[in-house]
Amino acid sequence: MRTAVVHEWLVTYAGSERVAEQMLLLYPDADLFSLVEFLPPELKFFIQHKPVTTSFLQKLPFANPRFRNYLPLMPLAIEQFDLSDYDLILSSNHAVAKGVTTRADQLHICYVHTPIRYAWDLQQQYLQGAKLNRGLKAGLTQLVLHYLRLWDVASANRVDHFIANSRYVARRIHKTYRRSAKIIYPPVAIDRFSPHAQRDDFYFVLSRFVPYKRVDLIVEAFTRLGLPLVVVGDGAERHHLQSIAGKNITFLRHQPEAVVVDLMQRCKAFVYAAAEDFGIAIVEAQAAGAPVIAYGKGGATESIIPGKTGLLFSEQTVESLIDAVKAFETGSIRFSQAEIRQNAERFAPERFQQELSMYIDRKWTEFQRKDALQY
Repeated sequence: MRTAVVHEWLVTYAGSERVAEQMLLLYPDADLFSLVEFLPPELKFFIQHKPVTTSFLQKLPFANPRFRNYLPLMPLAIEQFDLSDYDLILSSNHAVAKGVTTRADQLHICYVHTPIRYAWDLQQQYLQGAKLNRGLKAGLTQLVLHYLRLWDVASANRVDHFIANSRYVARRIHKTYRRSAKIIYPPVAIDRFSPHAQRDDFYFVLSRFVPYKRVDLIVEAFTRLGLPLVVVGDGAERHHLQSIAGKNITFLRHQPEAVVVDLMQRCKAFVYAAAEDFGIAIVEAQAAGAPVIAYGKGGATESIIPGKTGLLFSEQTVESLIDAVKAFETGSIRFSQAEIRQNAERFAPERFQQELSMYIDRKWTEFQRKDALQY
């Protein structure tokens, strides 16, 4: 069974890359395909230092680091990969990876981190955040997104089976493609963390500074509350966030892993305000024994046990978050670090590998049986 693993782009080591990493560990002889590959040498460990077959985007001007500017060309680029020599194709998709072309005698299983956000439910947020909601440039961008939506739906027919990283994403897959999906939660490197004996008196945020993450909501809420907050991350909204922050809020740019782990293990609670597809950072915080205060929509509702491992606030507003933090501050709910850690262990990489392997084996057996019955 010759196997190909297809990933959108290889430029960092984050949540979707951890899924690709586990696929390669399951199938060490698989060949790896990606639109572009700009990994620094110290990050190539997770692809096992494999050679990567890239698309023509790799050689276009300024592709590194502005490959996202070539979004209109990505559907064409992903379709150029020649996968004719493979029996099994595993795609790791949050944009266009599922659009690879395959034959009827090949099995294509797609792990979906999200249907492409900026073309579907978060289109308006992305356009506003990029100041592309009026004018000629906005019109051209909306035309590109319209084309991308048409292609996205059409290319879903090239996938034999979908896997979703949460029930929330499975519902979005059904809404967008009218297809069902198996739910396999992504792998979380919980062994990087251990509960700290003594929690310190500060709240913690780890996030990219992009509109849908709603870090602005957290900053405004804690500025009003006057409680100490440490924010780690960077992005287009950095200057705006700093301009609305009180003196009780400390901003740190991207930090080494050891610093992030230390903050997770010492913080009073981890705060999250996005409607996330899954939210790996939410599980990482629990692996560190930290209670989580999160918006009660999306993947957070699947990884947090309210009143046991954290609190959920019902509305994505400053007032709703303030109410949740005040409830947490009363100390009326006693959180057990051991219980919080135990909940995080449900998402260990070993569990992911076992579930994914069993699912692929079952679908491969069914695929071979159906193929045999046709002759």
